[in-house]
Amino acid sequence: MGKIDKNNPLKSLEHWEDDILQRYPDPDTQEKEKEAFRDYQNSERIDTVRAFYKLNHQYQNYDFVIKKEQEFLRFDKKEMSLWEAVDFLNTLIDDSDPDIDLDQLQHLLQTSEAIRADGHPDWFVLTGFLHDVGKVLCLFGEPQWAVVGDTFPVGCQFSDKIVYPEFFETNTDSSDDRYNHKYGIYEKNCGLNNVKMSWGHDEYLYQIMKDYLPEPALYMIRYHSFYAQHRENAYDHLMSEHDHKMFEWVKKFNPYDLYSKAPVPPDAKTLKPYYQDLVAKYLPEKLKF
Repeated sequence: MGKIDKNNPLKSLEHWEDDILQRYPDPDTQEKEKEAFRDYQNSERIDTVRAFYKLNHQYQNYDFVIKKEQEFLRFDKKEMSLWEAVDFLNTLIDDSDPDIDLDQLQHLLQTSEAIRADGHPDWFVLTGFLHDVGKVLCLFGEPQWAVVGDTFPVGCQFSDKIVYPEFFETNTDSSDDRYNHKYGIYEKNCGLNNVKMSWGHDEYLYQIMKDYLPEPALYMIRYHSFYAQHRENAYDHLMSEHDHKMFEWVKKFNPYDLYSKAPVPPDAKTLKPYYQDLVAKYLPEKLKF
């Protein structure tokens, strides 16, 4: 087994998604033969995912999130079209994924084409196409643990339903009396829009897109990695009735994100005119990142 980079332990940014698939396998495929599943027993993958979450849970605290918002929500890193952003993201192609040899554009197209095939509205298709574009954070120098991973609220007690909860022992918020109780700095059912989430590509892309897409799309983008809630219902006490209504869209989106990967790449050249028109319908020519 190779040496694990202590700052960027994942060999692929998709390793944490593979770990999610192990925790939450597709119920429609659980009866398949063992060979049909991804290889979750690889010891290096388990070690790198654990190392990733150890860093993530240690450093993702309330002050860190405020710092990252101040740094990145000025949107002064780069100005580009969505297509330029996707091309930029394609420099993250990783040869270490043993399951599928697709660049980021093809992964996005697999997600969006699965959504389109099921007859969902075009804004839903667009959401599938752009949902991971916030991973450009890695190309701005952000470590992996501040880009991907399951997300969770900061500023209140960390739920034991979050993956690897034991690693929060080293998070300074766990010993801070302002934050280490059920509601922390929040009030009962205050609504997630009033709650700070751990920093990563979900929140970053939401902030870029919040003026352009319908509200259900924005919930999908912002909370698609919030597994402690949309799979475990661990934060009902912070959610409003409106949040619960919108999370039906998040739950609808999640299977397309996790289970749409396939070994046959989409025909990007043929599909591009459709997506060019779709992007132009909802987004400005240039976006600030």
